[in-house]
Amino acid sequence: MATAGDTPGDLPAETAWQRRKRLAEIFGDALPETTRDERDASGERERRDGDTWLREQVPPHHGS
Repeated sequence: MATAGDTPGDLPAETAWQRRKRLAEIFGDALPETTRDERDASGERERRDGDTWLREQVPPHHGS
């Protein structure tokens, strides 16, 4: 059974850094430190410009 001291309004205010720390403990670091375009492209497939990709997508019956 709940008592008067159990209501959320009676809890001490949580600072922003305490909230971030608590959420990090629960969920972990969901976002990577770097974005995909910031990472080294070595080991990945060959980069191509948009025109090259578009030319490769033309069906054979349309010719080149």
